[in-house]
Amino acid sequence: MTAHFVSLLDELRRRSLRMAAVVEDMVQEACEVSFTQNDALARRIVQRDEEVDSEEVQVETETIRLMALYQPVGVDLRLLCTVLKVNNDLERVADCAVNVAERARHRIVQSVAQQSADLKQMCPIVRRILRNAIRAYSTEDAEAAREVVTEDAAIDAIYGQIVRNIVASTQVAPESLAAQLDLLSIAKNLERIADHATNIAEDVIFLSTGQIVRHQLGASRSGGRDANG
Repeated sequence: MTAHFVSLLDELRRRSLRMAAVVEDMVQEACEVSFTQNDALARRIVQRDEEVDSEEVQVETETIRLMALYQPVGVDLRLLCTVLKVNNDLERVADCAVNVAERARHRIVQSVAQQSADLKQMCPIVRRILRNAIRAYSTEDAEAAREVVTEDAAIDAIYGQIVRNIVASTQVAPESLAAQLDLLSIAKNLERIADHATNIAEDVIFLSTGQIVRHQLGASRSGGRDANG
């Protein structure tokens, strides 16, 4: 391939990673507002989603343009395919962060979240999984990506425990149902973020090795690329 194509490919990759950094920040902020009420920060998360949506379209457009114009093969084609898929998962993660922020604007949810040891455990693990998936993407590290895939089961287990606790709580105190449903929505969106991070990790393995591991690694996942973000 020409030096010009290589330059365009590098710029596309940097652009994708900048988008990933924004999305990672949104998830951190969404976790923060789940426990501490901050309407301004919640609104900021929603507003930043527009930036991510716009960038997703532009990255996709540029990726397809490079595919059509240069018709790459081998590792260059794998990279473009990976950017295209990761781009979609990042946009879904941003949507999940917005969903969390919107639930967190209901004023009672923070007090319920503060009482949930499982949610307190879930937030940092989800953030770490996403961070490690993005780091593996930036370095094309297949082994690091495989480690991300194995961590998804822990999130599924925590989410299952949160569901069981909510069912038990609403039976004892049915008046707390609205707040508990907000908590359930937050937990579900965090679980979906972990699924999208796992998708990214699987795509990194494909990029690095050419091996498609979807439906092979982490086969027990409850979500995945088809999960709604």
